[in-house]
Amino acid sequence: MLLQITAKTFQALRVTLTTITETKDTRFLSNPQKMNPTLAFLLLCQLVLCTAVTSKKVCGRPPVTDGIDELGLKRVYEIGEQVNLGCERGYTPSKAMTARITCLASGEWTKLDLVCSPKMCPLPKPMQKPGFVEVPYKSVLNFSCDSGYVMTGANESVCLHDGTLSAPMPMCTAVSCPLPRAPKHGKIVYDDKQVSNVETQYGQSWTYECLPPRAPIGNERGSCLASGNVTEPPVCEEVSCSIPPTIENGIITFAVMREAGYKEKVKYQCKEHYVMDGSDEIQCQKTGNWSTMPVCRAPCKVNINRGRIFYNAKKIWIEDLKPNRVLHKENVVFYCLNKEKKCGIPVASQCIDGTLKTPECFKEPSKVEYNLKSKSLPSEIAMCPSDPTK
Repeated sequence: MLLQITAKTFQALRVTLTTITETKDTRFLSNPQKMNPTLAFLLLCQLVLCTAVTSKKVCGRPPVTDGIDELGLKRVYEIGEQVNLGCERGYTPSKAMTARITCLASGEWTKLDLVCSPKMCPLPKPMQKPGFVEVPYKSVLNFSCDSGYVMTGANESVCLHDGTLSAPMPMCTAVSCPLPRAPKHGKIVYDDKQVSNVETQYGQSWTYECLPPRAPIGNERGSCLASGNVTEPPVCEEVSCSIPPTIENGIITFAVMREAGYKEKVKYQCKEHYVMDGSDEIQCQKTGNWSTMPVCRAPCKVNINRGRIFYNAKKIWIEDLKPNRVLHKENVVFYCLNKEKKCGIPVASQCIDGTLKTPECFKEPSKVEYNLKSKSLPSEIAMCPSDPTK
C-alpha cells in the first residue's frame, strides 16, 4: 500500500514537512527513537525517490550561419538525433550539398563544416571596373541618369537566386528641347551642323549673332537645357564706336575715319624698328568701346664705347654693331670680370621699350686696355663655371 502513494500524498507531505521544519516540534527532534514509524518511512521513501530522479539533457536549435536553410528546424532535439542541413535558395555549398550533425549526450552538436556562399550576378559591362565585375545574391543596384537625361527602363535591379539580375540596365536618353528662336535682326549659328529640323538635344549649343551694326544685349551663347527649355535669345541693338584713335609711333593701315559699327575692325602698323605689343587689330565691341589698343615699343641703344658683346647669336665688338640698335625684348650679353677667379662672367640684359640697362658689374676698359691688351678683357678670357664660387 505504501508503494501506491499518489502525487497528492507527496504534496501534502511536503507541506507537512515544511510545517514541521518551521515549528521545530521538540517531541520529534529531542527523541528520534519515539518518532512515528509511518512518518519516518514516508520521509525515507521521498528521499529515495527524489534521489532517483535525474535531469535528462537535450540539444537546442542547431547553430547555423548565413545561407543555411533553417526551414523545418525544431527548438529541441533528443540525444542521438541527427539533422541534415543544406544551403537555402540563392546560396552554394563550398564543400558538400548537405551536412549531417548529431545531438551528443553532452547536449552539444557535432561540428558543422557546411559553408554557404551567396550566388553572384555579373554586372553589365558598362558598370564593370577592375575588381568589381559581379555582386552577391540579394544585392540591389539603383540606377540614375545624369542631369539632362531621361531614364528608359527600371531604375532598380536585384541579384536573384539563380545568379541573374531582375532587370536589365536602363538607357539614358538626352532631354529634347524645341528649336531656339532667332533674335530679331539676328541669326543662329549651331556648333553642331547636324541639328534636327524639329528639336534639339540636351548638350547641343549655338551662338546668337546680330546683324551689324547691331550688337547682342543678353545671351550670346545658347543651349538645350536640362529642364527641356532653351536659352533665351538676346536683343539686337544698334551700337557704334568713336572714330578710330591713333597710336604713338604707329599708323592705321586701312580705315575710314568715321564712327564704326559693332564688330567693325581697324588695323595698325608700327614705324620701322618699333615692335608692336598686342594685337595689330582692334574691334568695335557691343559696349560701344574699342578693344585693347596696341602699343609700339621703341628700340634700344647699347650704351658702351669699348668692349665686346654677344648679340643675335654672335660675339661682336661694339664698334661693329652698326647701327647701334637693339629691338624691343631682344637680349644683349655683357661680360664682367671675376677678379678672384680671373674668369669672365656673361650677364644678359633685355631691351624694354627703349631702355637697355648696362650691368653694374661691367667695367668699360680704357683705350690702352681696349687697343693693346684686348686679349685680357673679360670677354676674351676663359668663362667662369655656372657657379662662380667653384
